[in-house]
Amino acid sequence: MPQTRSAAKRLRQNKKRQDRNRAVKQMVKTHCRRVLKARQSGDMSLVDSEFRLAVKKIDQAAAKGVIHKNKAARLKSRLAERIVSQKSGATSPTKG
Repeated sequence: MPQTRSAAKRLRQNKKRQDRNRAVKQMVKTHCRRVLKARQSGDMSLVDSEFRLAVKKIDQAAAKGVIHKNKAARLKSRLAERIVSQKSGATSPTKG
């Protein structure tokens, strides 16, 4: 239990930020999963639209500081690699 008013406020702020960050991270994961699901369906127009939306959400999360900018770049790169491998018909050397 916080002993001072400032510590109590800090606790409240941390809880709010934790909830917000958790929601943003979950949204990023959801959109990444949607891209992979669309990729399995084979509909490339759906894959492209879902990929664009996922990249937007990843960039927003990085801009808010929820995820690191290098992690955002890595996520986008890996998603793009999977999509390109789907278009070319080759199998990706990475997991998934």
